[in-house]
Amino acid sequence: NAHIEESYSGHALVKVFGRQREVEDAFVTQNDDLFAVSFRAQFVSGLIMPAMMFIGNLNYVVVAVVDALRVSSGHLSLGDVQAFVQYTRQFTQPLTTVASMANLLQSGVASAERVFELLDADEEVLEGDATLAGESGVRRGEVAFEQVSFSYDPERPLITDLSLVASPGQTVAIVGPTGAGKTTLVNLVMRFYEIDAGRITLDGVDIEELPRAVLRGQIGMVLQDTWLFGGTIRDNIAYGRPGATEDQVLAAARATFVDRFVHSLPEGYDTVIDEDGSNLSAGERQLITIARAFLTDPALLILDEATSSVDTRTELLVQQAMAALRSDRTSFVIAHRLSTIRDADLIVVMEEGAIVEQGTHEELLVAEGAYARLYRSQFAAAETG
Repeated sequence: NAHIEESYSGHALVKVFGRQREVEDAFVTQNDDLFAVSFRAQFVSGLIMPAMMFIGNLNYVVVAVVDALRVSSGHLSLGDVQAFVQYTRQFTQPLTTVASMANLLQSGVASAERVFELLDADEEVLEGDATLAGESGVRRGEVAFEQVSFSYDPERPLITDLSLVASPGQTVAIVGPTGAGKTTLVNLVMRFYEIDAGRITLDGVDIEELPRAVLRGQIGMVLQDTWLFGGTIRDNIAYGRPGATEDQVLAAARATFVDRFVHSLPEGYDTVIDEDGSNLSAGERQLITIARAFLTDPALLILDEATSSVDTRTELLVQQAMAALRSDRTSFVIAHRLSTIRDADLIVVMEEGAIVEQGTHEELLVAEGAYARLYRSQFAAAETG
């Protein structure tokens, strides 16, 4: 099923590269393997029941012959023979029942393995009960990483002894090669994963002491892959704040330039978005996700490659919308296009899970370190192209 789904969803690419034959051959191979395994299982299951019936009948024969000899020699009565026959039936009947359920037992064993894998997984850390100052009307949005260590695999540490402070209202850009730990860092702030050592604080409160709902209620997120559900544009904007009024939704749309293209749609804000968002451009979908984050009014904002999937013309509009969104709130911006984060208050360069440099754009260029090399390589490639 996974192979068929993958091939169908990427059928255009398969045709472009002329790989239909290879895809068909791979499907035939997998189908033949499945048939062989299924046939073997059914064959074994088909043999078990007749075998158990044969064994049961053989028991009757053995009991009948032995008891007949014992009766003829006077060592057993007919009543004893009848008892032995009944005992034999009671012994073989459960075995026959188990044999008839062979397929169900095999399926149950496979399901049990998956269940035990889930049971063996690490338990989620219990919810804390601390509160934030923001709940009393004062919120700052200061985030501090204090000697944080984390790994997906205990034998391969990813982030080791990392310390970083994002001041209230500051825009912190995180750059570095793929696999450096940039996205992992912000996922730790959201508590999608639990850190192995150290601590992360929000406004001085350890995030492990906060209920996850309270913590995530302070954070807005705009990702590279836009997620929109099959409702109206209005519903998608209000997704993070279901009780928002019409005026609040429209204000968020105007602030993030969604209003500009919505008026060109026949149904306006009541336009229903297709399941895959195909009736909107990539830039329009991105603007809607920015408006959604804007409406929630978070203390902390995370932007993960938010402009990488839009064209150059739309990128300027998205940048302006994100600038409005970042205003007066702490922001973490993950970007590969260094041209989009030159105005960041702090740029953090990560390599192999560690911070190798940090400073402003100008400071890092003067330092002639990893950032300067990365920046010049990008613009040299752009000029060459």
